[in-house]
Amino acid sequence: MNRRKLVAGNWKMHGVADDLAEVRAIAAAGGEVDVALCLPATLIERAARIVPDFAIGGQDIHRADKGAHTGSVSAAMLLDAGATLTLVGHSERREAHGESDADVRDKAETALAAGLEVVLCIGESDAVREAGQAIATVTAQLDASLPEHPVHAIAYEPIWAIGTGKIPSLDDIGEMHAALRERLVTTYGEAGKGVRILYGGSVKPANAVDIFGIPDVDGALVGGASLKAADFLPIVAAADAAR
Repeated sequence: MNRRKLVAGNWKMHGVADDLAEVRAIAAAGGEVDVALCLPATLIERAARIVPDFAIGGQDIHRADKGAHTGSVSAAMLLDAGATLTLVGHSERREAHGESDADVRDKAETALAAGLEVVLCIGESDAVREAGQAIATVTAQLDASLPEHPVHAIAYEPIWAIGTGKIPSLDDIGEMHAALRERLVTTYGEAGKGVRILYGGSVKPANAVDIFGIPDVDGALVGGASLKAADFLPIVAAADAAR
């Protein structure tokens, strides 16, 4: 199946009004791949206003539609601000906020029901990788996190590679993505072939071409390199060249 590549940036807890120029520069780039930026909640409405035809996303949502959840953001709030997608289950949410697979599944269900596209994140620790349990652990995490209906993308991010400059070997990435594709097809049938699987974790212009050449790597979830157009757009160009 020919899946259009997606390169999504995750700004995490970075970005103020002065950084909207970077959003504008990224949105202005051409190409035949999908590009999105998942911004801090304080920037979503302003970004969506200045680049109305570009995909702006949130980094997390609450599983409830509304209620007494101080500091949280609902799916309706993201949509109202102009977002069209959201991350769920990022490892920094799972680890720092104790989110379980069930929590992630509930958030994905809520986002899909509201009409948001969903990028569901999964990945293993260094200890799990060293123990030879990476595929078993990550596929089990995927099975327990998937909602009833297909999400738009899965982001495989080995936790030990996020922001460290280290990445798995190309063979290891290929083996993991093939295993995830098999699980998606088992769960969703033919529709599982259309779910994009992104790689994340220290993706840079220097390694993007090789990563995007691996079967079943349908794009990337990019952290630090997405903060500046000068760093992010070469990764987008590499995805465009690999399609």
